[in-house]
Formats: sequence, structure tokens, C-alpha cells
Amino acid sequence: MSEAQLPLNGAVTGAGVAEWTPDSWRSKPVKQNPEYPDQKALAKSLSELKRLPPIVHPREIVKLKQHLRDVARGEAFLLQGGDCAELFDYCEQNAIESKIKLLLQMSLVLIWGADKRVVRIGRMAGQYAKPRSSPMETVDGKLVPSFRGDILNGFHADERDLDPGRLVRAYHHSSATLNYIRAAISSGIADLHRPLDWGLGHVRDPALKAKYSEAVNFLTEMLRFMHTVGADKTEKLDTVDLFTSHEGLLLEYEQSLTRLLDNPSHTPSPASTTKPKEYYNTSAHFLWIGDRTRQIDHAHVEFFRGIANPIGIKVGPTTPSADLLALLRTLNPSREEGKITLITRYGAAKVASLLPGHIRAVEDSEYARCVVWQCDPMHGNTQSVGGGIKTRAFSDIFSELQQTLRIHKDQGSYLGGVHLELTGDAVTECLGGSENLDEDDLSTNYTSFCDPRLNEKQALELAFLIADHYRCERNEAKTALVAA
Repeated sequence: MSEAQLPLNGAVTGAGVAEWTPDSWRSKPVKQNPEYPDQKALAKSLSELKRLPPIVHPREIVKLKQHLRDVARGEAFLLQGGDCAELFDYCEQNAIESKIKLLLQMSLVLIWGADKRVVRIGRMAGQYAKPRSSPMETVDGKLVPSFRGDILNGFHADERDLDPGRLVRAYHHSSATLNYIRAAISSGIADLHRPLDWGLGHVRDPALKAKYSEAVNFLTEMLRFMHTVGADKTEKLDTVDLFTSHEGLLLEYEQSLTRLLDNPSHTPSPASTTKPKEYYNTSAHFLWIGDRTRQIDHAHVEFFRGIANPIGIKVGPTTPSADLLALLRTLNPSREEGKITLITRYGAAKVASLLPGHIRAVEDSEYARCVVWQCDPMHGNTQSVGGGIKTRAFSDIFSELQQTLRIHKDQGSYLGGVHLELTGDAVTECLGGSENLDEDDLSTNYTSFCDPRLNEKQALELAFLIADHYRCERNEAKTALVAA
């Protein structure tokens, strides 16, 4: 059977389901597509990528899809986080370990607060491309091509020419990063028998510190009790699942790593020993379509509609409700639970006026209880301060998240997760938080080459605040039950 004859996902048109192949996106208009001057070098890099083995396995992708189905049903919570733009230089032990440990620590707090399992996805091992609003920018008074991520060009002004060799370098850095993630986890980095650093010296507000202390004391005592009674003698406390993700921006790279492979979740019937095949994008477990590339009749949506991976869609102030439904019907015509994650990012000042309409459009349609709703409180709250430095205020980030939680409760829907730009390092890129960072502090350790990230204390603080919201909600429900 030829590839064109295989049953594939497809957009429903008046004539039925349009044919899909890994390169059918080339017939559509494409945004954010690099125009390499050296086409011969590009062809060589793409040929090498197609020869290299998958970075992730379909069995892992299917496992994540099962977890996201649970999130869509309200039975689990999704924590997704990592760098805005990953650099090749981040492919080193300390940087990888610090993010693993931070995501683990945040997930423990969320389990305590939300009383649900936590699904962890890192913006790691592939987040090397960034969309840009302008192809050029001014650096030291000189007009140069914009930095578009390590997969395309370098940050330094003399490295701004597009280099197709970086596509292969991105593959190898992604593979090395994921290889070390797997090695670190299998070697016990996530082992809960090990002590965790719950230092609270940075928290200045007494009431906040008391809440954090309550959570830390509970978690510490719980782990100690499990050790005492021998309940910690289980592999489940030694390891965790950590999946990888990135924005699927460079379609030539994504196409090269999209492979026709057996669907491991299918059990053959006695009459047949063959498994059905599906196209898996093996560059990551989870990919998302950005706010700049989600046009329904353009190349990115065309590519994404044919892959079996779980998919995210960024939803913002410029997203019409009609487009939202058209995207769902195109990308998930079979209404598979958890297949699509809607990543909302409006800004603290706009979320109250925009989110309810988007929720109603989806939840009043055939896709009710089918999607994962996820809040990205970062991208809509970026601002510039003195000297043009980009930053975000922790108060705005938490405000959007807090409003989103309340709106979903009012609408009868479920906020299934958060999507954060963060780092395990002690950077000073976002204002506020319990450390009370101000504009003068930003220059202390501002290392991002793109957007500002939460540092490890701010990220953990946000996890505590989310957990506190859910605990208060549960206490209110218990009180109401007793009163009734």
C-alpha cells in the first residue's frame, strides 16, 4: 500500500477528506519560513536528518496521549515549562538537571494542592526556533538579520546568516539533551528518597511564608512517614515521566523527522498480525502551533493535521471563536480526547473579556470535554522597561492565572494545566515575586537571549499559589457540604 493510500487524519472539505502527506504543507502559504540562500547545503542537511533515527519513540508519544486524555477528563494536571528559546549551550549537565529538579519540585507541590496526578512536559530538547515579527533588527547601531534561534542562526551579530548545518546540530543537541534526561531519571535524579531544597529564606511576606511552610512540612512529613512504614520501597518513587515539547515552527525540519511507524497502542486481531501505521513526528513528544502560524489555510495547520502526536494551539486576543472551532475540526476530526491542548495567552488585562467566549465556543460544540485547557500567563504580559529591556511582572502572571482559574470554574470547564517559561537558574528577568525584584535588579543576572523567564524561586512560588487555590477550593466545598 502506498503512503497516499494509507488512512490519515485530514481536513474535512466539501469533497470529503483531503489527502495528506508529510510534504503536502508545501502547497500552502507558509509563514516564518527561512529562505536559505544555499539550497544545496539545505538539501544536504535535510537528507541527513531523514537518515538519522527518531529522537522519541511512538510508544512514548502514545503514553503521553493517554496521560493528556486523563487531563482532559479532569483527572490529572499538566505542568509544562522550560526556556523561551533553548540554546545549544544549555545542552550540559547542570542546566538540564536544574530544570528536571525544578519541574519535579513544582509537580510535588501541585499534587499536594490539586490532589491530582501531574503530567510533566519540558520545553526542552528541541525548543531552538523562535518566531520573529521582523526579519531585521538593530544591534549596536547596525541593521542585522534577527536572531531566530540556534537552529537557524547565532545570537552574535556576526553569526546572523542562516546556516542549514544548524538543523543537524539541533537534532544532535536535542538527542543529547533527551538522552541525558533519560539517563538522569533512570539513575535516580527524581528519587523522592533524596532530600529536596525547600529553602524559604527569600519569602518576605509572613502570611505567604506561613502557607509555604505548611506545604513544605506536609510534604516532608509525608515522605518521612512513607520511609518509616516502608511504603517508599517502590520504583514509582524512584522515577517520573518527563516528556519533551517545542513549537513546530520549521516545517522542513519537522517533516524530516516525521516517520511512518507502527501504532503501538493497537492490538492486532487474530485474523491479522499487522499493525496499522501512523505518521509520528519523532522530534518531540508534543508540539504546538504558535500564535503567528495558526492560519487555517496555511502550511503549519496542514502539516499538523496529519501527525499522530498530541498538539497544542496558542490562543490569544486575535483568535476568533470561529477559527478556534475550524482548527479543532481540522486537526482533530475524530474528536480524540486530549489530542488538542488549547494554550490560552491573553494578558492579565484582557483575559476576563476574551476567555469566556472561547470557552463557550468550544464547550457548547461537539468538542465539549474533549480538549485540554492550559493557561500560558507569560506571553500576554511582556513589557519593556528602561533601556528597552523586556520583562514580565510576577503580579501580572499570577493575576492572569488566577482569573483563568476563576473563569473556568464559573463556566463549568476545567483548567487542565499551566505553560510557563522558566529556568532552574537564579536569573533576574521577571519583576516581583516574593524576592520583590525591581527594575534595578534585572541587570544582576539577565541571561535570556529572547523573552524573560521565571527563576527557580518565582516558579516554585507560582506552584505554591496554584496549589493554595485548589486547597482553598476543596475546603470551601467541604464547608458547604457540612453546612448542607
